[in-house]
Amino acid sequence: MALPKIDVPIYETKLISSGKTIKYRPFLVKEQKLFLMAAQAQDEKETIDVVKQVLNNCIISDVDVDDLPTFDLEHLFMQLRARSVGEIVNLKYNCNNTVTDEKGETKSCGALVKFDLNILDIKPIIDEKHTSKIKISDKLGIVMKYPTLRLIGNTKNLLDEEFETILDIITNCIDYIYDEEQMYYAKDSTKEELMEFIESMEQTDLEKIQLFFTTMPKIAKELDFKCNKCEYEEKITVQGIQNFFV
Repeated sequence: MALPKIDVPIYETKLISSGKTIKYRPFLVKEQKLFLMAAQAQDEKETIDVVKQVLNNCIISDVDVDDLPTFDLEHLFMQLRARSVGEIVNLKYNCNNTVTDEKGETKSCGALVKFDLNILDIKPIIDEKHTSKIKISDKLGIVMKYPTLRLIGNTKNLLDEEFETILDIITNCIDYIYDEEQMYYAKDSTKEELMEFIESMEQTDLEKIQLFFTTMPKIAKELDFKCNKCEYEEKITVQGIQNFFV
């Protein structure tokens, strides 16, 4: 005799990039096992692969996870984590304050402070200056697209600050170039052609493009931190999937 099926609740949230409503279910025991394995491995690539697999399992709407902006993925993951494990996450932070010990020597306080954070209190931070349309001149411009898992897979390292890597990231994120006559879609151009176009720009134009990346929506929460050992106070920002992985 077949065992009865367990009903699971269905939740909704909206994508930050498009406002589209996404339906999803909580992750189950089989997905929790994946998280625990990845957390123990402490490997960034494995973490991303697990997040991708779990999102694909749990999202009910017709969405290609590979094509979602990275900040949408972070938002969806935290919503999923809140509905599956709980809204409250236990965080730990080491105090960075410099103190003087009894011998008069300076050292880092290093006290481990634990505190709770409600994931649902974390809202997207959207910069008013942010735009995907980069104006090069009155007649010429570029429209950018957000980094996605698919784009990251074609890029060396999004955190790398080497000039060649920066150019690689930019060319991977160009949607199209436009002038007075037409639009030139990146998918119809070679990587070499796009790279040559970017290299022909002035430094001020490159800075406009870099502003697109630095002002992208962020999933972060600023907190008031106070050390319970040395009473040092500072503002800290909680950001990144790793903080909410278990």
